Amino acid sequence: MSLPSKMKAIGFTRSLSIDEQESLFEFETSLPELRENDLLVKVSATSINPADAKIRASSAKDKTLDHPRVLGYDAVGEVAAIGANVEGFEVGDRVFYAGDVTRMGANAEYQAVDFRITSHAPKSLSDESAAVMPLATLTAWEALFDRLRVRPEERKSILIIGGAGGVGSIATQLAKQLTNLTVIATASRPETEQWVRDMGADLVVNHRNLVESVREQGIQYVDYIFNVADTKGHWDSMVELIAPQGMISSIVEFEGGVDLSALQGKAAGFVWELMFTRSLFDTDDIQRQQDILFQAANLIDSGRIKSTLTTTLNGFNVNTLKEAHQRIESSASIGKTAVKY
Repeated sequence: MSLPSKMKAIGFTRSLSIDEQESLFEFETSLPELRENDLLVKVSATSINPADAKIRASSAKDKTLDHPRVLGYDAVGEVAAIGANVEGFEVGDRVFYAGDVTRMGANAEYQAVDFRITSHAPKSLSDESAAVMPLATLTAWEALFDRLRVRPEERKSILIIGGAGGVGSIATQLAKQLTNLTVIATASRPETEQWVRDMGADLVVNHRNLVESVREQGIQYVDYIFNVADTKGHWDSMVELIAPQGMISSIVEFEGGVDLSALQGKAAGFVWELMFTRSLFDTDDIQRQQDILFQAANLIDSGRIKSTLTTTLNGFNVNTLKEAHQRIESSASIGKTAVKY
């Protein structure tokens, strides 16, 4: 594959409201430098996650960055070059991945990504349908099996707070396909209630009156809670609903504090899930992310897990990415939005 010396990318240097002209802008830059464990990928599609909007809105609040920061933490594309230590991939392979938050993201024509956090893309999905899967799948899988340490054979219950979003939708599907858990998911509108049922939720409850809604289902306590919506806002409800010796995991950071001692009487635990931890610290088990994506692709291709794509925006340009950011910031979206290059 013949490679250009320059590429188009879209980024930001200041944290601005998405409706401001310079909140995202196009620029030309060199292709990313290839490290020994890297794949150089010609990006075909990406999706927008809450992480994109949060980083854009907060990482350059009181300063102007010297170089534009390029977001994009979900991608599908074709391998254009490989580093010296890469195993299992060849030029021309179609891959999908979530990437590394410390490096240039997928909002560019080419991206360098560590092969150990990359997998061959599901054969049965279009680029846009596959692009919405990696980050949410890795997050949900790690939360269930690495943080909460769910055992597939146990017959327990899990409450997923934020069931209609990208991560909640995948967590529900994985729990139903790979475990014996009873899945209780939150939703508050008819369309989101139907969505979480379609994802496989056994029961649907309302997050606006969470404790009462769960208890109305005849459930006193739940064994696991996975919060992908609002940790602090739901803290008291989670403390009330978690079973003695239960476990809570969350992906949503917050300002201020919570009363962690409130869990002491139940000997319950709380653990964070951050999908970027393995790449941030180059952990000994970093390649587990490749394994998870490989297993997920097989589940997708066998029809057991379905894509959470609901909206596709066409064209790699500032307008489509701004619209995608507006959708994620509305907090009312169902499923995921993809941008097809």
